[in-house]
Amino acid sequence: MTRNHLADIQQLLRIESDAIAQTATRLDPMQVDRVVELLAKCKGKVVILGVGKSGIIGQKIAATMTSAGTAALYLHPSDALHGGLGIVQSDDVVIVLSNSGETDEIVAMLPYLKNRGVPIVAIVGNVNSTLARRADAVLDASVDKEACPLNLAPTTSTTVALAVGDALAMTVMKVKGLTSDDFAVNHPAGRLGKRLTLRVADLMHCDGENPTIATGSSWVEVVRAISNGGLGAVCVVDATGRLAGIITDGDLRRAIEQTSGDSLAKLTGDDFMTRKPVVATPELLAFDALRLMEDRPSQISVLPVVDQDGNCVGLIRVHDIVRSGL
Repeated sequence: MTRNHLADIQQLLRIESDAIAQTATRLDPMQVDRVVELLAKCKGKVVILGVGKSGIIGQKIAATMTSAGTAALYLHPSDALHGGLGIVQSDDVVIVLSNSGETDEIVAMLPYLKNRGVPIVAIVGNVNSTLARRADAVLDASVDKEACPLNLAPTTSTTVALAVGDALAMTVMKVKGLTSDDFAVNHPAGRLGKRLTLRVADLMHCDGENPTIATGSSWVEVVRAISNGGLGAVCVVDATGRLAGIITDGDLRRAIEQTSGDSLAKLTGDDFMTRKPVVATPELLAFDALRLMEDRPSQISVLPVVDQDGNCVGLIRVHDIVRSGL
């Protein structure tokens, strides 16, 4: 007999999503404000504690906070009791995750954390637990039931704890006024980092790699310039070096095809160049340059690069941006 597994999956997802929605309405505004204030004003780091599945969630929350501008790390309570506690300093904030609030290793840690004078934030499923009573601020992450068919495996409870941690990280990031540039500093690698950091100046062809031709050049000189440059296009500049237009190999072919043999000798680049083309600046993000080329009714594959005075300083192709891994 075939079982409808999709229906089971959908039901379990609804259980978890409903639990998150209920948590949003259950949170105490005063407790939330207290926690956000502690995290935003933290002069040290955020130390996150949790055992078992809660520990795994704690690692994810620590990673999210760190990438969002709040230095955080995960510390296993057992390691803390055997020397790791030395990493906790008086200017830190400690977040403790526990569904029951009575986990032995967690409860054993609390007196030592109190002795260090660090504020303790509890993300807990039992607001009447030992952890909740001894914490300086409590976020209610309780759930009615786990998504597990036996109501045993931590599923809904860990999902809610993770969602609360993500919400805290993003709210604190907003309070701190983190900008996309700040975010990029913490994400230099990968596609995300490249979108936020890689600029046209890093990829454009310039100096000897960017041959240009003067206004008034013959079509033969255009052919020579495009062939020598190997970029499929050439920029046209006036006597002062300012960009006058751009010619692609497609523009060149069409111009020759449409010009009679008798008129070909008089054909110049000025006759078929694109005047006032879309341009990029060296400081423009490469991702934004890619959007300039692609987000338009008629896509283009190359952009002249100009400085603030309109001088032609380079050329960038869509191929250069795609090849960078953006």
